[in-house]
Amino acid sequence: MDKQQEYVLRAIEERDIRFVRLWFTDVQGQLKSVAIAPAEVEGAFEEGIGFDGSAIEGLTRVYESDMLLAPDPSTFQMLPWRAGADGVARMFCDVLTPDGEPARTDPRAVLERQLARVAEAGFTCYLHPEIEFYLVNRDAEGRITPTDHAGYFDHVPGGTAHEFRRRAILMLEQMGISVEFSHHEGGPGQNEIDLRFADALSMADNIMTFRAVVEEVALQEGSLATFMPKPFADQFGSGMHTHFSLFEGDRNAFYDPSGEYQLSVTGRSFIAGLLHHASEICAVTNQHVNSYKRMWGGDEAPSYVCWGHNNRSALVRVPMHKPGKGQSVRVEYRGIDSSANPYLAYAVILAAGLKGIEEGYELPSETEDDVWALSEGERRAMGIGALPTSLKRAVAAMSDSDLVADTLGEDAFEYFLRNKRREYRSYDAQVTDFEISQFFPRT
Repeated sequence: MDKQQEYVLRAIEERDIRFVRLWFTDVQGQLKSVAIAPAEVEGAFEEGIGFDGSAIEGLTRVYESDMLLAPDPSTFQMLPWRAGADGVARMFCDVLTPDGEPARTDPRAVLERQLARVAEAGFTCYLHPEIEFYLVNRDAEGRITPTDHAGYFDHVPGGTAHEFRRRAILMLEQMGISVEFSHHEGGPGQNEIDLRFADALSMADNIMTFRAVVEEVALQEGSLATFMPKPFADQFGSGMHTHFSLFEGDRNAFYDPSGEYQLSVTGRSFIAGLLHHASEICAVTNQHVNSYKRMWGGDEAPSYVCWGHNNRSALVRVPMHKPGKGQSVRVEYRGIDSSANPYLAYAVILAAGLKGIEEGYELPSETEDDVWALSEGERRAMGIGALPTSLKRAVAAMSDSDLVADTLGEDAFEYFLRNKRREYRSYDAQVTDFEISQFFPRT
């Protein structure tokens, strides 16, 4: 037993923890949980906890149903919203086969495989996400309304969002998750909380924890939190813009003091990879039919495949950094929404960027103009393509992608495609209120 496992067992005893929740996700990014008694934790470290993997969407086939949860002791944290006499803690788990091999469709394992490739190339990846979400109320008839009518950076005296963000941030920090910024976003009831840089695997775990914390605090305050990409047709969508940095030891691989915008050849090739494969990975970074209402609904969501320096209409942005601080040079990918499975989304983005580095992709000219303000002919003349306009088109682009298939693995790749086809076909079959209002005779 290693020192981290010993620390967990000691903490469970000293803090009088009565339940330990083992967390993992399915392919779509839905958090799953099973609670075990403290006496079972040592055995879980040694042998894992068995469960029926076929009961989890996309995890395995019926005739391969026996699976194991192997808790990662480095992720041990108390759940602050359950503080009291019956202390509760959690650990993230890797999903294993009975032979102790990583399950092929475990999203955490997918990201771990990609990070191993990043490490083989000599890099360590750090991420910094900006996570947007809405706080809403639901009445007895099921109608959803935002909790306030504030706007971007608004300070509302006595506003519920201030207290909500304060409580959520305190809980996150109690769980070892550092927050960099928080503020009211552009839509009524919309908020943004930015997490401080961490390594890629820790950040994906942090995002899953973040969602749980935000939802718990919202419930405690009598409201609901939603990470739905576009909950209101006439308001801003919720994105999860993420800043990426690759380091070689202590050196920022994206930094070159002599490069344009102090961006290195490695950084330029990484961006070129993101642009080249943007349409292929779009179904993973924007996995729901509702995602494309955000992407193509205006309001600053990225719709076109281009990059720019400090250009907020571009899919990929190279933010301005403080002069002389080469460590802060980074690449911001703006094409992720808040509902994405962070393990899979970060895996395919890193795969695309790494492919650009390995193949030496050439970065096209930057886009200095507001892309949304250009005509279709102007964009075509500049070589600016469009992202898929629907989940159906995104799935079609992904289905032909060797890069995504290789990154997700055959089983996760095939399940994801089947699941998304089922989603858009079910959506297409709906008869909506809009159609009724358009085609029913008015009396």
